[in-house]
Amino acid sequence: HNHLHLNIHKFQENKANMQAGRCLHHELLAKQSSCSGNLLPYSRLQNTRKATSFCSALEKQDQYAASSSEVEKTIGRRSLHLGMAATLPLTASLLKAPSSQAEPLTLEQVTPKIVPTTQLTSREEQLINVFDTNTYSVVNIFDITIRGRAAAVPEVDVPEGNGSGVVWDQQGNIVTNYHVLGSVLKGLGPNALKAAAGPPRVARVTVLGTDGVQQTYDGVLVGADKSRDLAVVKINAPPEQLRPVTLGQSAPLRVGQQVLAIGCPFGFDHTLTTGVVSGLNREVQSVVGSIIPGGIQTDAAINPGNSGGPLLDSAGHLVGINTAIFTNTGTSVGVGFAIPGDMVTRIVPQLISNGRVVRPSLGIQVASPAVAARLNVTDGALVQLVVPGGAAQRAGLLPTRRGLTGIITGDVIKELNGVQIKAPPDLSRVLDELQIGQQVPLKVLRAADDKAQQEVTLLAELASE
Repeated sequence: HNHLHLNIHKFQENKANMQAGRCLHHELLAKQSSCSGNLLPYSRLQNTRKATSFCSALEKQDQYAASSSEVEKTIGRRSLHLGMAATLPLTASLLKAPSSQAEPLTLEQVTPKIVPTTQLTSREEQLINVFDTNTYSVVNIFDITIRGRAAAVPEVDVPEGNGSGVVWDQQGNIVTNYHVLGSVLKGLGPNALKAAAGPPRVARVTVLGTDGVQQTYDGVLVGADKSRDLAVVKINAPPEQLRPVTLGQSAPLRVGQQVLAIGCPFGFDHTLTTGVVSGLNREVQSVVGSIIPGGIQTDAAINPGNSGGPLLDSAGHLVGINTAIFTNTGTSVGVGFAIPGDMVTRIVPQLISNGRVVRPSLGIQVASPAVAARLNVTDGALVQLVVPGGAAQRAGLLPTRRGLTGIITGDVIKELNGVQIKAPPDLSRVLDELQIGQQVPLKVLRAADDKAQQEVTLLAELASE
């Protein structure tokens, strides 16, 4: 097909010269007829023959062009039959003379079709409603003693002491993690709240008001509980600008249940991530080193800056405070942990009222897993030491001690107030749910000098730590 186009092109280029030859041929014939039968000179005869030959070639070219036109039409029909619609425009463009410059395309011609927005699904509407309702209850908290560092993106500044918090009430109390304010709290020492100058300023708190405007306030320390990685600061904001979070229950949570996290990861405020409860009753080692019992594990993305923010159920109720992630890179890998909401609701009122948490205690020191394993204790909480005059001593609990035949293991607590104790964190979790002065039964395994063990039931009155 391409070869045919090339021949047609060549024919058009030579056509003008052939027309000149045809005119010469007619001129010679006319002169020959006017010579009354006389012969032409040899040179003139040669020119006549050349012209005649040239005209014969021209006639053949005309026949070839006509034949080529028929072939071209046949090829066009076959190309159209085969669906090759581009062949005909290309052929026509080759045969016709060059045209002027093509008209420019309009915006409408180069704009793809835009599909109308589809209706939201019921699940999307639910997530949007939960976020819209609770985003005003989430604040951004900055430790005042640490300056920001440059992030990977120059336009973004990520403070080292950057975290999230939850509006607890309209009096301005904000709940966050202890480690979010760890630097300033470490510098203040344990007696910071007893200073004559009043509560110390520890943070800058940015609040999204109900009018959609963000405002930053100074936050003063109200109370802190390092062992459970919780702290409360207070801001002087108008009550109408504060929207407290709705408290829920963490005890009924089930693995697989949907949860949402709202916070300020890497300084990007009011960020929503979703996931499910992927584990319950985890022992969470907080950033400050304490062990938090009963932790909630989730695959909702929790990154630096999410700490102190809320973990919500699908109804938008607080079921935990995000506190830690398990990672080798410093960013989320799908294993995050939250302080259970039931623990938060027990601790925060004490921090607001007293500035500290007063927990019920048995007055004992529990042996570490390594020490318990060396003494062949694999289940329960092994009593290593008993505080003189404490609840355990008054109840008759025995510590680990040296006997005539060697080391005698202390009492192993197997049950407290009717709840089975399988490991030391279980003991801490159960004690958190009890009250000072409450009398609780204990079931322990007691070893004698002959290595025999017997189950003993005791009654202890809980004292403060």
